[in-house]
Amino acid sequence: MVVRPAGRDDALALHRLSRVFARTGELRERPMARYARDVDDFLLAESATGRVEGCAGLRFCAAPEGRRDQGRTAVVYNFCVAAASQGRGVGTALLTALLAEAAARSAGTVFAATSGGAALFLRHGFTVTDAPLTWPAGLAPRPGSRVLRRAL
Repeated sequence: MVVRPAGRDDALALHRLSRVFARTGELRERPMARYARDVDDFLLAESATGRVEGCAGLRFCAAPEGRRDQGRTAVVYNFCVAAASQGRGVGTALLTALLAEAAARSAGTVFAATSGGAALFLRHGFTVTDAPLTWPAGLAPRPGSRVLRRAL
């Protein structure tokens, strides 16, 4: 498996993988055009045969209103791993690469929100926190989501 930045030709694969999780309510439904527009936010985990096993977006912004975090803030979004690839290190590889990218681009804090158990994020140093007052457009956590934070 390799984790790499998504390219323009990957928008359809991002949409297809994510749509499965949107149908169950685990991710927000996003149209194909949105993945095409935001493809530069995404990293892909790809098998040796080129099958997309997971993906996640990383959006950078100023520190949310009311926060005193140093540097820019990054928000992990649309984090998903194909059912057949779960428990095989794909999520860990994606999250490790996302954190490295956030650090390389001078983020002081990384936020994520999940409706799941958050075990992966907690194992990687995230802590449960209150939601920031403002989030980048379209990335605000759903009601009932756990908001997580990690300082870099």
